[in-house]
Amino acid sequence: MVLIEANKQKRLLHFSYLGHVTRAELKARREELEASLAEFKAGFRLLTDLTELETMDRDCMLEIGKVMELLEKKGLELVVRVIPDPKKDIGMNILTLFHYSRKVHPVTYETLEEALKALGL
Repeated sequence: MVLIEANKQKRLLHFSYLGHVTRAELKARREELEASLAEFKAGFRLLTDLTELETMDRDCMLEIGKVMELLEKKGLELVVRVIPDPKKDIGMNILTLFHYSRKVHPVTYETLEEALKALGL
């Protein structure tokens, strides 16, 4: 499952990956994401939390890459990731190299608390 929350006042999108994630689910959530992005101006931030992720289908990488490109096109400035266990890293650093320009600055933390502090929340 993927949860997407948008907070326009804090210029923050929050993706939470929970349990098992499929490409079909990611594709279905893209419409919701596009609606949320319509409310944001350039300079927004993304918090991606993999704390509760158990597994993800390999073909999700294609969809995640498309979402990364969409986010950057809409003005994404900062990516803050929570990856508590290196085994849960689904290749975000590699995807970043191919789908974000150097204008987007990703940082990774082990806990949500550290990530929220980095975002000033």
